[in-house]
Parts: sequence; C-alpha cells; structure tokens
Amino acid sequence: QVQLVESGGGLVQAGGSLRLSCAASGRDFGTYAMAWFRQNPGKEREFVASISWSGVRTYYADSVKGRFTISRDNSKNTLYLQMNSLKPEDMAVYYCAMRRAQWAVPISTQSEYDYWGQGTQVTVSS
Repeated sequence: QVQLVESGGGLVQAGGSLRLSCAASGRDFGTYAMAWFRQNPGKEREFVASISWSGVRTYYADSVKGRFTISRDNSKNTLYLQMNSLKPEDMAVYYCAMRRAQWAVPISTQSEYDYWGQGTQVTVSS
C-alpha cells in the first residue's frame, strides 16, 4: 500500500519561506506523477503544482507562479515544495498526491490522483 507523509508546515510571516516535503513509500516512486494541492475549511481543494515522473515537466497554479517551486528526488522517494514570498492567502493544509498510473502526465485535476497524504498545515501571519 502506498503511503505519503507530508512535513515541513508551520507558522511563517508574510514574505517568508517554507519548504514542504512528502515522503513516499514504495520502490517505483520515479515512475509516478506527483502534485501538491491545498485546502482551507469551507473551501474547495485547489491545485498548487505538479511534476512529471522524471522531474522535467512542472506545472503551477497562476496564484503561485514565480513564488513556489516543485521538485523531486527520486533516489530518496521524496517530493518537495519550496514556497517563497508567502502571502496570507497561501494559508491552507497542503497535501501531496500521487497518480497511480505509471508514466502518466501530471494533470492538475485532483480526481486523477489516487493516493494522498495526511496534509501539513501552513499558516501565514501578516
């Protein structure tokens, strides 16, 4: 069974930075597309960023372009999200997700992702 565990969330002032990590189980991490989503209470979960199995292709929501960077280290079965210039509207629980189909494109639609972590809280003070 695939397990995803996020970490790195916390409290940061507006304009600050945080680096989120997602540790994945299994030996085939390098064959799956991965993504980050986020959600606040009462709001729909939204796409943040995604990355192809190789790490060559990355995609970002317009709201985070130029500020966030998604990356992965397949040798460590780990996904990352570097968040810079954080804004209050970035406050949310951040989830990492995996597409079960090997070699699949990192589509931004959350229903296409099969495995989810428990989430890590990011709080931005102003």
